[in-house]
Amino acid sequence: MVLGGLMLGCASGPERVQSPAADKARELLRSTRSRGGNLLLRCEPSDAEVYLDGVVQGVCTDFGGGANGLQVGVGLHRIDVKKDGYWPYTTYYEPGSARAGLTIKLRAVEPERGGAD
Repeated sequence: MVLGGLMLGCASGPERVQSPAADKARELLRSTRSRGGNLLLRCEPSDAEVYLDGVVQGVCTDFGGGANGLQVGVGLHRIDVKKDGYWPYTTYYEPGSARAGLTIKLRAVEPERGGAD
């Protein structure tokens, strides 16, 4: 509407930019929001079992390098590493946009020492 040489209107917010670069940027943002993660594990002992959210996934050497990392979905996850004779290790992991690595050294459970008779 024009009133006395002034244009009056209503702001409708920013317009959506249409260009190949803008479309590619939107696609990249969508993909990073829905991406899981790849967690590389190095453990001592190397044959300790790895659990993801309470479900055994294999042993540490299965997830030690290359494309063989532990595949983790979107969201916060519990990672447990266990082996008989060692204290268990627990951590929480929420994947980001980069591959992550975790080095774990389990501590041996010391046998109870009996007193002298």
